[in-house]
Amino acid sequence: QGSLQACCSLRELDVFGRAREVKVDPDKPLEGARLAALQARKTLLVPTPRLRTGLFNRIVPPPGATKEVLRKCATSQGVKEYSVPVGLDGKAQVDLVVVGSVAVSEKGERIGKGEGYADMEYAMMVSMGAVQEDTPVVTIVHDCQVLDIAEELLDDHDLTVDYILTPTRTIQTNCKRPKPQGIMWHKVSSEMLGKIPILKTLRSREKQAGKDVTLQDEHPALANTSRAALSNEKVTAANTQPRAAPGSAPVGQPHVGSDPVNPRLEGSDTATTVYVGNLPGSLRVSELKGALRELQVVPVRLSWQGAQHRAFLEYRDKGSAHRAVSSLQGLSLGGSALRVELAKGQRSKG
Repeated sequence: QGSLQACCSLRELDVFGRAREVKVDPDKPLEGARLAALQARKTLLVPTPRLRTGLFNRIVPPPGATKEVLRKCATSQGVKEYSVPVGLDGKAQVDLVVVGSVAVSEKGERIGKGEGYADMEYAMMVSMGAVQEDTPVVTIVHDCQVLDIAEELLDDHDLTVDYILTPTRTIQTNCKRPKPQGIMWHKVSSEMLGKIPILKTLRSREKQAGKDVTLQDEHPALANTSRAALSNEKVTAANTQPRAAPGSAPVGQPHVGSDPVNPRLEGSDTATTVYVGNLPGSLRVSELKGALRELQVVPVRLSWQGAQHRAFLEYRDKGSAHRAVSSLQGLSLGGSALRVELAKGQRSKG
């Protein structure tokens, strides 16, 4: 609802006026954005659905195309009839990226449909040199889709946006969060690789160039850590539950004291938990995960409690936990020195 009105605002952006080559998602609500690019005689690139047959289709209207023909070219059927495929060697140079979103914040943080195709498309464009660090990204949404997004739901592979267009507003986000710098292979599963043939080709090229292209499920510890995102969502949901009276525990949550505690996790009888405290309020869970990967002390599970400035790292055995404590001692993130120790109830066992 209101998508055509929001898409019309695209013509008013300076970044659209300067662009020669525009990439627009194939979604129905963005049909108006595709039409705007065609009417302005710009080169229009549309990703192939779910990247099954390649990366892009370049829409080429017939010579002397009327307004009606251009309207058809902007539809999903027109994309099929009037397009030519663009592969990894297509030498595309995208000047503007237009994506859809499920939700977006005024700071430019974006959540998609959850399958990661928009993030993957952008990462692939970076890898093939089709976009630059300053290539603007626009999303077109309804006003009700602009809202605050919890940091715990974001990761370092998520695409951010520079402009938000709604039926009533044009928002320049001035986003400070960096965009993906290429494909993060350790977050790509073998299943996704099997679904996207062009991704296999790109992986082969990057491997030949000497890059680390180890997949997520080839890193068992990293694969387990990725499941912490589900735990993060549960923490976020728990924090939105109704509040109890002052001085009592929140509804649906155990009381949390000031000392490190060891949250009992199902099936964790043999696991050892490490407490990480003094986390600055501005720190993102993705930054902590990055530090753990860099220090090679990735846990099998991470419980993020950013509101309480702490996190719990679960390791399979005591040795791994002690190595994590030793490696993280003295580490500073976000300007704060972390407090790291075995969680309460584990220290006596240690």
